[in-house]
Order: sequence, then C-alpha cells, then structure tokens
Amino acid sequence: MALRAHRPTRHFKRGGICAATLALLAIQGCASVSSETTGSIGRSNPAQTGQPASGVPAAQLDGAVRSYGQAYQKNPKDKGTGLSYAALLQMVGRNDQSLAVMQQVAIAHPDDRDVLSAYGKALAAAGNLPKALETIRRAQTPDRPDWRLFSAEGAILDQMGKSDEARTFYRKALEIQPNEPTVLSNLGMSYVLTNDLASAERYLKQAVQQRGVDSRVRQNLALVVGLQGRFAEAKQIASAELDPQQAEANVAFLQSMLDQQNTWSQLKEKDKRS
Repeated sequence: MALRAHRPTRHFKRGGICAATLALLAIQGCASVSSETTGSIGRSNPAQTGQPASGVPAAQLDGAVRSYGQAYQKNPKDKGTGLSYAALLQMVGRNDQSLAVMQQVAIAHPDDRDVLSAYGKALAAAGNLPKALETIRRAQTPDRPDWRLFSAEGAILDQMGKSDEARTFYRKALEIQPNEPTVLSNLGMSYVLTNDLASAERYLKQAVQQRGVDSRVRQNLALVVGLQGRFAEAKQIASAELDPQQAEANVAFLQSMLDQQNTWSQLKEKDKRS
C-alpha cells in the first residue's frame, strides 16, 4: 500500500515534472529504452555522470565494446554478435551506432523475432519512436505473445505521450508475467509522466518487493518519493544501493531541477503547513 503523503506536485505542469523525471533518470544512468527495463522513459546520457548505464566499470565496458566490435567487423551478419554489440553500444550511450548495427542485423535476419525486438529498442533509443513502435509490433505474435514486447511497446507509447494506451500494454505484460518488477516499474513511471505520484509510488513499492529486482527500480522509487517532497526518505531509499555520495547527489539534483521549475518553494510551503 502506498504511503499517505502530501501531494504538492499536483500543481506541477506536466513539462516541469517530466523535466525533473527525465533528468534524474539520466543522471542515474537508467537505460533509455531498454523498454523492458525500468527507467525506460527518456534517453540516457552517460556523459553527464561519467558512468555507463549498466553500472559496469567503464574500462570493462570499453574492452567489451572493442572485442565485440572486432567480431562484428569479421561477420556483420552473425545474429548473436550483432545483438551483443548493439546492446553494448547502447550501454555506453552510442545509440546511433547501435542502431546502424541493428539495421545490418535486421537486413540479414528480417523475420527473426529477437532481432526485430532488439531493432525496435535500438530505434527507440535513437529517438525514432514511430518506427520503433512499428518494429516492436511486427515482432509480436498473437498466438505466442511476449510480455517483454508488450512492456517495450508500452514504454515507447509513454515516450510518445500516450500513457493511457501504454498502461494497457503494461497490464497485458503482467497478465503473462505477474509481478514482473521491470513491468511494474515501467507502469509506475508511466504514472509519473501524468503526475499521478500516488499511483506511481504504489506500483514501484510493489516492484521493489519482488525477487531479483534491478537496482534501478529502487532508484525510480526514490525519485517518486523525492518528487513528493520527501527528500530525507528518498535519500534513505537511494542509499540502500547507491553509495551515500551518489544518493546525496541524486536528491540534490532533483531539488535543483524543482528549483528551476519554480516548484521547490511550493514544496517547502506545503511541508510547513502540514
């Protein structure tokens, strides 16, 4: 059950809350549209923090990118190599190059479901949302529906501003894969985009209770709690998996974003009156 909390952010404009959400998601390094993973809203920019999206040390990722890049050059039609190389490129923020790789893999494997799925996610990461949506839908098959594709479709629709439609697909994914934390997190973040923070918190709390939950889900919960003005609680949630300095930096960054949107003073006034 979600905590009963003040909702000062109900006065926020959609643009303001989205700006704070997308910016903090980027600073956390959440994968932009892995689309089946949380934080699927917005395009990440690892350069902002110097940290890759995955949390893997940069030197290790760079070595993997070079290794798979060499293997891809030798055989650009190999499905496994292409998928891995494209995924690594996205992890280091090289989305346009990842898309170029996936285009070549898709030409070699035009009817492969895994390839179409990865191609759709690469298109979304590069910002081509209509084409990404079309490709993800081509990958889906009515007789063998894939919950990951439903979640990816929902994430793309959210980025297109179609959150009501997006939630339909998240719920379809949950019918196939009940309590899947990545889908619950995407559903929660969908409610952030329409400023329903109580619903967002409820789904994110449900997500963090699941086994094997990605650390980014907890950071999304911290974000939503912070957007409601409960910064001490947000810092405590973030600190469970981040080092204290990074947790402090995330919360401070959120506060600065709210300052820029002229909402921080509203939050403080609400807290004083509570």
